[in-house]
Amino acid sequence: MPINYIDQFIENALHEDLGDGDHTSLACIPHQAVGNAQLLVKEEGILAGVNMAVRIFTRLDPDVRLEIFKHDGDHIAPPDVAFIAESKVHVLLKAERLVLNIMQRMSGIATTTRQYVDRLSGLKTRVLDTRKTTPGMRMLEKDAVKIGGGLNHRFGLFDMILIKDNHIDFAGGIPQAIQRTREYLKKTGRHLAIEIEARNLDDIRIILDMGGIDRIMLDNFTVENTQKAVEIIAGRYETESSGGITLENIRDYAVCGVDFVSVGALTHHIKSLDLSLKALNYKPDEFGPAHIHL
Repeated sequence: MPINYIDQFIENALHEDLGDGDHTSLACIPHQAVGNAQLLVKEEGILAGVNMAVRIFTRLDPDVRLEIFKHDGDHIAPPDVAFIAESKVHVLLKAERLVLNIMQRMSGIATTTRQYVDRLSGLKTRVLDTRKTTPGMRMLEKDAVKIGGGLNHRFGLFDMILIKDNHIDFAGGIPQAIQRTREYLKKTGRHLAIEIEARNLDDIRIILDMGGIDRIMLDNFTVENTQKAVEIIAGRYETESSGGITLENIRDYAVCGVDFVSVGALTHHIKSLDLSLKALNYKPDEFGPAHIHL
């Protein structure tokens, strides 16, 4: 992920949470107090967001000591400890909620993605994410999809042409949408992949007659019609199934031979993984460096 994007995200998130200060910690814990905190795993899944946690801690304290036991992409389960951080207690408490918010959500996405990926074991079909992400967190959520074994679809509206149903209807039809897209790319000198949505088998025939695209999205097709569509396209273009894909039916679509299956639920319908950041071996009457016992 681009460093400048991550740094700005962390700055904004810390400002949102801290405002003019963590007054609870300032009120009841001496500034010089040093302690340890461990990230406890309370639910089985795939860990994601460790690298982000490191950046958050080091942003607050460049001298923080981190002992990392579990990395992004690792399978985790209670009572695993993902890492231990040693720093000023004020730093640990400032970082706590932001680290947990990011890691719990990213780990939930990675865990869900891995479940979908595992359903396609032995098949060529790959799992894609979508733009159905939390505003401001898209890069983190898409990174979590990759950590879970999925692939990223386009990042935004700028890095790929995706002609969907509304584009087709506003343009006046599939031929008009494709032709205008070709002209636009030629005029602007952009080299962007072109994907177009098909709503039925007739749309596919029109798209094949026009040509000049890279991928056909089979939107809300039944499994039976997906099989027919793959046979009609016959390898001329990449194919992607989208709409109504679940853990229960994803393999049925993949068996039809599509290249990709996109799943919005990877990022927009997620249960965060249960993680906790807890004080470790800290004696409130001894404000010196704490010791880590593994």
